[in-house]
Amino acid sequence: MLNCCSLYSGSTGNSFFVQTEDTKLLIDAGVSCKKIETALDSFNLSPKDIDAILITHEHVDHTKGIGVLSCKYNIPIYANLKTWNALLSNNSKLANSNITFFNNNKMFELNDLKIFPFSTPHDAVDPCGFNIFKDQKKISIATDLGHISKDILNCLENSSFVMLESNYDSDVLKYSSYPYLLKKRIAGPNGHLENCTTGKTIAHLINSGLENALLIHLSKENNFPELAYRTVVEELQKQNYLENSISLNVAPRDLPSNLFKVV
Repeated sequence: MLNCCSLYSGSTGNSFFVQTEDTKLLIDAGVSCKKIETALDSFNLSPKDIDAILITHEHVDHTKGIGVLSCKYNIPIYANLKTWNALLSNNSKLANSNITFFNNNKMFELNDLKIFPFSTPHDAVDPCGFNIFKDQKKISIATDLGHISKDILNCLENSSFVMLESNYDSDVLKYSSYPYLLKKRIAGPNGHLENCTTGKTIAHLINSGLENALLIHLSKENNFPELAYRTVVEELQKQNYLENSISLNVAPRDLPSNLFKVV
């Protein structure tokens, strides 16, 4: 069994869930402890069931609830050293006694899972995404990407399921109320991923066996779920794929997605 979903997704907070027979993980906890409790309860789970919280990077929309969750429920945190040090400087509720360090681009094991944290291009101290392996199946979580490099593609290939950022639409961002420097950061090489690039990436991944994709981390101001979905579909069609070539969904912002079973 390998199940996964988004609990919350977007500029206002992100948290993702992975489940096997023996392991239950959170990837990021960028909303309050109460919201995480509510989301898990919808699957008849509690934070007491969570074996670990994996951290992609230190930005608050990915880490807001980590300290309270970890302390309240004694949940181990997994992060690389630079990310942990950045978190400690801004979060007094974190405990050094409950941290396990990993190195980007080096595999580690957690119960019945093998996990590969791969480096990502984002304006954080040492950001990463995750490949998660179980019984010859692979899921990948890649959020907060300024661009798609060859190395990122290599890491995402051969995934059965991907949660992939589709943060903004170029035209919507261009005419949004955001200040110029923020627009430049978002669209820069260490910012966020634009819908068309996400579509091209998914089209490429179908060639290596991708069956299911969940669009995550949509901007509240610079994107719309329908626009992200349609743009990705149009990119698939440009590569001669039909809309139903894969199962494509958009993660809700303020409530959990469906629980996807990777079989």
